[in-house]
Amino acid sequence: MIRPTLQFLSQETVDRVIEEAIELLQDPGVQVHSQRALSLLGEHGAQIDRDARVARIPADLAHRAVESAPQSFYLYDFAGNPVVHYGGDDVHFDPGSAAIEILDYQAKTSRAPVTADLLRFVKLVDSLDALDAVATSLVCGDVPEEIADLYRLYLVLLYARKPVVTGAFAVKTWHRMKDMLVAVAGSEAALAERPIAVFDVCPSPPLLWSEITCENLMDCAQYHIPAELVSMPLTGATGPATLLGSIVQHAAENLSGVVIHQLTAPGAPIVWGGSPAAFDMRAGTTPMGAIETMMIDCSYAQVGKHLGFPTHAYLGMSDAKIVDAQCGFESGIGAVLGALAGINMISGPGMLDFESCFSLEKLAIDAEIVGMAKRLVAGVEERERPLALDLIRQVGHAGNFLATPHTRRWFRQELYIPSDVVDRDFRRTWEAKGSKDSVERAHERVEKLVAAYQPPERSTELVAELEAITLRAARAAGFDRLPPRQQLD
Repeated sequence: MIRPTLQFLSQETVDRVIEEAIELLQDPGVQVHSQRALSLLGEHGAQIDRDARVARIPADLAHRAVESAPQSFYLYDFAGNPVVHYGGDDVHFDPGSAAIEILDYQAKTSRAPVTADLLRFVKLVDSLDALDAVATSLVCGDVPEEIADLYRLYLVLLYARKPVVTGAFAVKTWHRMKDMLVAVAGSEAALAERPIAVFDVCPSPPLLWSEITCENLMDCAQYHIPAELVSMPLTGATGPATLLGSIVQHAAENLSGVVIHQLTAPGAPIVWGGSPAAFDMRAGTTPMGAIETMMIDCSYAQVGKHLGFPTHAYLGMSDAKIVDAQCGFESGIGAVLGALAGINMISGPGMLDFESCFSLEKLAIDAEIVGMAKRLVAGVEERERPLALDLIRQVGHAGNFLATPHTRRWFRQELYIPSDVVDRDFRRTWEAKGSKDSVERAHERVEKLVAAYQPPERSTELVAELEAITLRAARAAGFDRLPPRQQLD
């Protein structure tokens, strides 16, 4: 079998991107707002300007960091099974994050999500086989902002079975989130050996690490919890206007993160990811559904693969405000291109409106796109030898292949069979079923899966520990209680 693949850059261009990125690490260097990171970089040979908070990172330091980073690792589900492989050309999908708005079914105006929305989301993601991980995708507006990151992880850990893609908004909450993961894993050593979550860490363009993200990055390394770099230059705004120029900046920002991360703990797992975008000069927006955004993503993933890193990208999302035709074609193109590029984790299903809004109906539709994208990269396989000679001779001119054992044996492996979200009936059958469009069918699937969801078993002790960690954080933020358990269930 020949796996279908996609590459945008020549090897010469990839080499040039890396060469220029390494030069940028030295001049102008990287601004780092963490004193701990600056000290670490200085101890290993970087030139440090404390007043400007700039580190000039020598090329040999960057090369050593790349060499020490692992080329692959697994994320484990809550049953202890390795289900997500970050490495090679293996492709996985998780929902995009972190939305501050949610779009209700048939609504045209979005609103702030609350606890009940996040629980419906988790139940749906856990029930959609096409999605390989759950993300902390919704920022709940019914808890203090200071604990929003920790609270959404708390709910996911109570109700999900799949690995988790998450992120922290503060230094202090990261440690409490780590404590939650340790509670689930059983110990810090068990969590490092079988990680159940990966943390997004985002440098700020151009070439800057805030104290929060830099500390999160180093803390991930220290505890060997996988970190996912999310560099996000905007063409012509916070990055060069040319696609290749922004790819160079992306590489420099990610390389600086790799250096800080690997100096903290050589061999800790790290992912070459991002969420860059083309900048729309007419509207001043950052379209995630623009074809140029997708081209940047696939290209930077190619650079990361050449360096030997696991890869990630935000693709499969749309800038549409409702689930419509624009939503479909932007999400479909992105998911397919990302899969063909062999990106290990593609985040984006369910997302609308420049990565700020979530729709459960879109997520159900996107799961079908994901299923088709995965079938595409599985390629055309030789099932038998001869390929078809004997079979076609046997059936002859009668043409009834439906009656053959060969068809019964292979059709399920050869074809992606979608759910009822996708209509493949005759028109009269479609009309007899109510002439429903894809959004109506997606809504029905959402309601059916959420209603049928059976929560995983969690020990009384684990639930109490997760709740205690969350409640302590809530009280520190001036919030003396969590939403009632009956609301969660």
